[in-house]
Order: sequence, then structure tokens, then C-alpha cells
Amino acid sequence: MPTPQPPLPPYPPPGGGPGESDESLAAGIRGGADSEVAQSTAMLIARHWRPVNEYAVICLASSGSAASMLTTAVFHQVFDRLKLGEPGTALRPRLLVTVRDTAALWSADEGLSGVLPVLRKPAGARGMRTSKSLTPENRVLAERSFQGLPPVARCVLWHVEVEAEAPTVAAGLLGMDTDTVSAVLDQARDKLREGIVRAHRELAPSKDCRFYNRLLDVPIRRGGELLPDVRRHLDECRYCRSAAEQLGQFESGLGVLLAESVLGWGARRYHDTRPGRAKQQTVRLKGSARHRGGGGGTRGRGGNLLARIPSPRRRASGAARSPRALFTGVGLASAGLLTTLLAAGMWSDDGGADPAASTSGSAPGTDSQTGAASPGAPGTAQLPTPPRQTRLRNAASDLCLDIRGEAQAGAAVQLAACSSAETQAWSYGDDGQLRSAAHPDLCVDSHADAGVVILGACADATDARGEDVRYDLTVQGELLPRWDDALALATAGEEAGADVVVKVRDHSTGQRWLTDVASATPGSPAVTGADAPPSARPVGLPDGTA
Repeated sequence: MPTPQPPLPPYPPPGGGPGESDESLAAGIRGGADSEVAQSTAMLIARHWRPVNEYAVICLASSGSAASMLTTAVFHQVFDRLKLGEPGTALRPRLLVTVRDTAALWSADEGLSGVLPVLRKPAGARGMRTSKSLTPENRVLAERSFQGLPPVARCVLWHVEVEAEAPTVAAGLLGMDTDTVSAVLDQARDKLREGIVRAHRELAPSKDCRFYNRLLDVPIRRGGELLPDVRRHLDECRYCRSAAEQLGQFESGLGVLLAESVLGWGARRYHDTRPGRAKQQTVRLKGSARHRGGGGGTRGRGGNLLARIPSPRRRASGAARSPRALFTGVGLASAGLLTTLLAAGMWSDDGGADPAASTSGSAPGTDSQTGAASPGAPGTAQLPTPPRQTRLRNAASDLCLDIRGEAQAGAAVQLAACSSAETQAWSYGDDGQLRSAAHPDLCVDSHADAGVVILGACADATDARGEDVRYDLTVQGELLPRWDDALALATAGEEAGADVVVKVRDHSTGQRWLTDVASATPGSPAVTGADAPPSARPVGLPDGTA
């Protein structure tokens, strides 16, 4: 005798062949025969009914018949759009968002609320209707980035990160093999992060926020630490603090971030109740029991970075921070990463305007802040001009200006133990450009990557971005970028390998650069290489002056 109630459909969905992808089933709904339409409709409902209905229960704060009514209405709406040509890929998040929006719409109808009193629950649809925004303010960047991803990437990210399902499930929904889906997952994570960084820059409320864009992303990406200037900015800027928190989620998992970004209402509860997540938790508990007594617990993927982003209130109260606290120190990006991102054109400026861009109003030949003679003033000494070359030794660290890796466009400029390496030889021309001897067509560029100093193409007189690679040289040995003479070339640390950056000029020794002592013969090249004496003099001072 048949059972009075048919069994629930398998979950996760069965099958993984190309003919069973959501998109192929959507195609059957669009233009197939009646039997094909019925079969495709039934299969899609079987695959997605349970999670969609569970989210309807969350949105209505009720598990009664109203939740089933809402779920049914949502499937009708989405299937109608499929018939009109919308793609069937990444169907799950689209169904869930439709649940949320439909619940809010129903609650605004007084007549419908009279028939379905459940719509008046403050914890459900009524609360959604009165909410200012269903997307939290601190998730706008991630939501914008997620919606900008290709449908395949959205599908893989949602099912793996939010639903906590194996890649094989996403492979079945997409009609792809598992290896391809795994590769798509890695790329999708990277693209999601890039999109957040791009959105942070595009939606920035001020030029300062755009300026700190790269200095915010790179250290968090590497699990490093932020520059003090960036930390001070975060204390004052809620927008950038929110961006840092969203970027920090990549360390501990993207499930909550994506759920809150896409759904907003009830996202955390939906995320936490996914069947796949319960299975993962069981596996972790079994693993913990197996290793109990072995010397302490373990942490997954570096722990939750959110706990390491101190709010201004927490920092002011002197609360204890993790030893790896995010906002201490000055860690920055590797040359390889910077080169890749620059080549992709991700960080070009908006129409040439930059957060700190300004022009000097001081008289020619003088330092705008001290009035001291600049390199262009008659009678003052300058860095060696081609073909004369010298090393540049940082006064605070006694390390030399060097190139990380090969001398190529986009390579980072760093501190290194002084040596005879060609990458430590520099010349300063009459045009204010600090040129590499290892690659004479490349100059020190302090503007292409938001304050992280790299090698960039030298500029000619007509180059619009020429100020990016030109510097005024003070008699104290400071190199002031001409795009903003309130800044100075400085180091991000005093150890070998530390990056060179631009900081607010403070006249400290970390912002002073010394040349090798020149030979006694007038007009002879400066002494460079291993034979150069260890002593050095400030840049711009004639021999023998103090």
C-alpha cells in the first residue's frame, strides 16, 4: 500500500551530469513540451524547496501554512522570469532574495495582512517592512561585489560557503566536473575580494578613503599589519573600518559575510542552520575528540579576524589585543602581488585625481615647509646625475634602497643590506626623477599604488603623470613627492626587506636618505659598491659641510 505522504526529495540534489544542471532544466521550462516543462519544474522544486521554505519560515517567524504559501509564490515568480529568458544558474540565492522581498511586500498590504495575521509579527515580515534597508550598511561592499560576479562564480560561492555543501553539489547544479568547480571556487574568492576593494574605492565618501584603499587591502590579504597612518584613519572613518572588517572575513570563512550581504534579514540564522554546516561541525568535534589531550586546540584558517579589528572604543579602553593584532606595525605587500594587480589595471586612479594630490606653492628653489634650498636652487649640491650614481642609505636603519626581485615595472622598492648590487645604484636627474641604474627607463614611483613605492616608467616633459616619479630634494636628505610635498619617502620598518612608502613628513631620521661619500676628485663618480666607506653624508650636502 502506498504511503499517504510521499517522501521528501533527496537533499542535496542527486546527479551531476550536464543534462541535469539548473540551467538545462530552466531551458526545459522556457521552451520544452508540456511533459518536459513539468519534469523540469518538478526537478528544480525538488532541488531547492527545502532551503527556500526554511528561509520563508525565518522571514515570517512562523512555520505554519503561510510559509508554504510564500515558498510556492516565490517559485512561481522565479519560474515566470526563467520563462522570459533569465538564466537558471545561481538559482538558490535568487530564490532566497525573492522570499525576503515578497515577505516584505506582503506585509505592506493591509488586506493581505488581515487574512494572514502572521505578516504582522514584528520579528517577521512586519519588521522587515519597517527596516531602513534589508542589506546591512556594513555589507554593502560585499553585496555589490557578489552581484558583480559571473553566475557560475555566485553559484559555487553560495553553495560551498553559505550552504556548506561539498563542491560536488555545485558541480551537479552547474553540470560541471568537480575539478573545474574547485578551480572556479578559488578564482571566485579572489574575484569577490577584488570586487570589495574596487567597491570601497568607487563608493569612497572622501579622497582620504580612496588614498588608503590599497594600504588597507594588502596587509589584511597577507595577514600582516596596517600602517599607523591607516590605523588612525580607521579610528575616524566608519566606512573604511567596515571595509576592513569585510576584508577580514576572508580569513575565517565567507559564509556569514555572503549570507548577510545577500539576504540581510535572518541571514545568520539561515547560515547556522544549514544541514551541511551541521555535518561539518560533527566532523570537527570528532576530530577534536580524537586529538584531545594532545596539547591544546587548533584554530581554523587563522581564526576570526573580526576579533582583531579593534573599535576606537575598545582601543581607548585599553582592552587586551591578540598578539597578531591587525592594526599594529607596518607590514605591506610583496612585489609579486603588487605587480600582478598593477598589470591588471585594478588600481588606476579616477580621472587623475588622487586623495593627497596637491601642488607646491613655494618659491622655486626652496623647500615649501622649511624654506631650505631645494636641489634646483643655484649653488646647492644634488644627488649624482647620470652617469654618476650612488646608493641611498636610510639614516634610521643604515640599510640601502633596493629593488625587490628583478628591476621591472611594478617591482617594490625595499630596504636591504648595503652591497655592490646594481639594484642599489640610483641617480637623480635635473628633472627630479630618481632613476634605477639596473633599468634606466624605470624610476621610483610613489603614486601609482596609493603610497606604496614601486618602480614605474620614467616620465618625459609631456607625461601627465610625471609628478608621480619626480621629487624635491631637501638639504636634510628628504625626498618629497611633487604630487604632495607634505609627504616624504620613508620606510615601513627598520629591518631588511621592509617596504618603502610615503608618509606624512615629520623630519624624522626614517625619512632621511644618505649618499655614499664622494671621491675627492672633482667631477669623479660617487663611490658605490662594496668598496664604499661605511660613513655617509646627507643627500644634497656638499662634501665637508655639516
